[in-house]
Amino acid sequence: MATDERSPPEMQLETSIRPYNYYRNAVEKHWDPHEIDLEADRDGAAELPDPAFESLKQSLALFGAGEESVTEDLAPLAVVLEDIEDQLFITTQLYEESKHTDFFDRYWREVIHTEEKRRGQELSSPTDEQWFNEPYDELFERNERAMARLLEEDTPENRAKAHCHYHLTIEGILAQTGYYGLTLAYGENEPDLPDLPGLVEGLKLVRSDEGRHVGFGMAKLKDLVMNDEIDPDLLQETVDELVPLVQQSLTGDGGASTESGPGPSPSELSEYAYTKHQQRMQQITSASEAIPDVEQLTELET
Repeated sequence: MATDERSPPEMQLETSIRPYNYYRNAVEKHWDPHEIDLEADRDGAAELPDPAFESLKQSLALFGAGEESVTEDLAPLAVVLEDIEDQLFITTQLYEESKHTDFFDRYWREVIHTEEKRRGQELSSPTDEQWFNEPYDELFERNERAMARLLEEDTPENRAKAHCHYHLTIEGILAQTGYYGLTLAYGENEPDLPDLPGLVEGLKLVRSDEGRHVGFGMAKLKDLVMNDEIDPDLLQETVDELVPLVQQSLTGDGGASTESGPGPSPSELSEYAYTKHQQRMQQITSASEAIPDVEQLTELET
């Protein structure tokens, strides 16, 4: 019997490439921020001393505003990416950034406001200027400008800078490190702070999403480097300009820890962020290193 050697028909989607796999991973790992149980968090918040409660509010305000900002700023990338598989992934990232914003908003309404009422405090807003400093505002303004520049001049250099601002710095350093610290501080293994299981669950889901987002940006940067479209030094130079703003943004927010207090210390978090970033830079700039697959990117430390 003769073998049918005809090629398979050309299809609309290339289902074997990274962006499509990321898209499918996002679909399969869907979660709803309104399905997270926050009842125990309302009890846990009642155990926080006033200074710790204020620090928690500032952390939540910073990260909630950050998620809202990156939701708004991602649109230019969706405009300039040409491949349908990239577009599929970006639609999931826009959706997920929106969910993250929704999670922080719900937590403020249902946990923070409940506890403020119990303490007889005036209800606060997570958008109040008291929670933010100038370096924080500058960091996100630079990200907005870097993303918007793609619509004015879509060059390899501008794409690289956009990914460095958005994926490597804001998501890869600021968000993932901050979420990691809050997860440890309010998890069941920290005896000196009350458990906030709803917050921890939500942050773990957010961090998993962010791992996929960071991986997408890393892959795009690696393509630019390996195709000799950009000088790899541009990546480190861009991030180095932004890291001081990240550090200054979080000065005084406390999260839940100090060098001698409960939870991971600032120096421990700095070391975590530095190690993760150096690993990513090596994977991006070295031909012998590979970007982790999506399952690794979305897996969290125990």
